[in-house]
Amino acid sequence: MAVYKEEKTNTWKVYYRYTDWKGERKQTTKRGFATKREALAWEREQLNKTQADLDMTFASFVETYMADMKNRIKENTWHTKDHILRTKILPYFGKRKISEIQAKDIIAWQNEMLKGKDKNGKPYSPVYLKTLHNQLSAVFNHAVKYYGLHENPAAKVGNMGKARSREMLFWTQEEYQKFSDAIMDKPVSFYAFEMLYWCGIREGELLALTPADFNFDRKTVSITKSYQRIEGRDVITDPKTPKSIRDIVMPDFLVDEMKDYLKQLYGIGENDRIFEITKSYLHREMTRGADAAGIKRIRIHDLRHSHISLLIDMGYSAVAIADRVGHESINITYNYAHLFPSTQTEMANKLNDFRKVDL
Repeated sequence: MAVYKEEKTNTWKVYYRYTDWKGERKQTTKRGFATKREALAWEREQLNKTQADLDMTFASFVETYMADMKNRIKENTWHTKDHILRTKILPYFGKRKISEIQAKDIIAWQNEMLKGKDKNGKPYSPVYLKTLHNQLSAVFNHAVKYYGLHENPAAKVGNMGKARSREMLFWTQEEYQKFSDAIMDKPVSFYAFEMLYWCGIREGELLALTPADFNFDRKTVSITKSYQRIEGRDVITDPKTPKSIRDIVMPDFLVDEMKDYLKQLYGIGENDRIFEITKSYLHREMTRGADAAGIKRIRIHDLRHSHISLLIDMGYSAVAIADRVGHESINITYNYAHLFPSTQTEMANKLNDFRKVDL
């Protein structure tokens, strides 16, 4: 590396030479430094990055982390990580040397986040706080695992927030039927919500469906992809988890409904999306239908909860339900047990009946 002054502009520039991962010699130039000290500081930082020296700043290590991880995760997940790093983590730790950040610094950052407000002036949700900490911890874990950092100070402190902050709401079959009747005036809404409720699929999985995904002879719909809208672009990604790739057997009435719907889509190709609507559209229709039906408004994802709760109520095992809805772990399915507060009473009543017979 070398630092020179540019007389015409009265600024400083750095010639930076390095060897890339292929062993090839490279050179780049950085101009526009107001002082020689700034140019030398930038030079030292690049050298630390090249040598993976943990005297580098946290901001420099984040650049390394991003380069290592960007091509390994889904695009929509990457955008979430990038936003959190840029807006909630780098402003606090960016200038610090990563090797000097201690547990007490993480605690101070957590306290700032706990005082933070969202765009509506409300405190950050417990779920969001947990997500922020997880992302910070992921950066330190990467430094520990691959770059020789002694320990993860974020892990030492422990998390803030919690995994689930809101009550898991659901509709009974009767409530859903009222809703379904209320939105029947718009076919695309009716058929979309039929798929969501009776198959328990996720919103992104619904919006990615094409005619090729349906096998009406076998009465199945194949879930192999998910739809996202990212920076004004339609993006089709893999489903949420490997277990999310699945074939769902549809009830006969839903098979007939989807046959009718596809017949209405004149000129559609086998690989064209059958629901060319947005998530915002579904949310508006959810509100419209719930208001018209006189029932409580739930989230779109709560239709998935509703499907699972219906299957539990019908007596199906957690293993069978997890397979149908694509849960990565059966423990996720067990989280739904609390949806049936009457179960304990029913158990007690049946035990009473059993005891009477025994006597």
